[in-house]
Amino acid sequence: MDFHHQQVAANGLEFHVASCGSGDRLALCLHGFPECWYSWRHQMPLLAELGYRVWAPDLRGYGTSSRPPRLQDYAVEKLLDDIGGLIDASGCSEVTLIAHDWGAMLAWWAAMHQIRPLERLVIMNVPHPAVFESAMRSWKQLRKSWYAMFFQVPRLPEALLRAGDYRAIREAFVGSAANPDRFSPEDLRTYRDSAAQPGALTAMLNYYRALVRGGGGERMRKRGYPTIDIPTLMVWGLDDVALSVETTYGTDRYVSDLTLRYLPGVSHWVQQDAPELVNDMLAAWLRGEPVPEAAVAGQAGDRAA
Repeated sequence: MDFHHQQVAANGLEFHVASCGSGDRLALCLHGFPECWYSWRHQMPLLAELGYRVWAPDLRGYGTSSRPPRLQDYAVEKLLDDIGGLIDASGCSEVTLIAHDWGAMLAWWAAMHQIRPLERLVIMNVPHPAVFESAMRSWKQLRKSWYAMFFQVPRLPEALLRAGDYRAIREAFVGSAANPDRFSPEDLRTYRDSAAQPGALTAMLNYYRALVRGGGGERMRKRGYPTIDIPTLMVWGLDDVALSVETTYGTDRYVSDLTLRYLPGVSHWVQQDAPELVNDMLAAWLRGEPVPEAAVAGQAGDRAA
């Protein structure tokens, strides 16, 4: 399927948005670090076939979307306003958020604080903020999250990510993927080229810096963790090098209608590492059918392949 590319004005910025499908039901797909819209390439055709208008934006600072220069421009509140602005710009009356990594962190907050009405929420490999807060008290998760502290250092992380023609960006995928052959040279080049846009690396790292140094995480903690009542699907690759499976335990205390599925032998890059498995689960859940476990979904994925 060919994707349509457009610039969408939202929240005072311009966002590059890849899209497919049509209609009044929006599937807004939010990527993580160090990704871009392209991380949803396997899910977008499926969502269009299910009757959604699919938007996969480059988030603020990424790719060819607007790139404000200051650290405070990446405050959580502004990132949430971006999501609300994109939803408004779509003009759709029904919205499903589908999100991974940093996009998923924003999606949790967007759902908790009801920045816009949502029909459904899909989270991939990022814990609920309240559960993550508890997990960060353990040495096991602190050790896994070392990179977030390193990113607080000025300039040095940018230099290391840029070295060797952005080798670290490419290695972020193939070095931790359970199925590295899922990332073709073309895929890796797409992520490299997105990160190589002028000022992009600093903008991408400013998400972490604004959360920690800028106090965004503390401000969100003070707002509390209201229960999410909308139907929520959580898909979790168990071979995540950055986040332990323990960060999923207790999510049901904060989400009243939760479906949680674990994927053994799948990495943090879950929707790219195992697209057939993820798509089987996603399609069943969106259709209101029983969501298969990983082994059953794998058989279906094999047949589809």
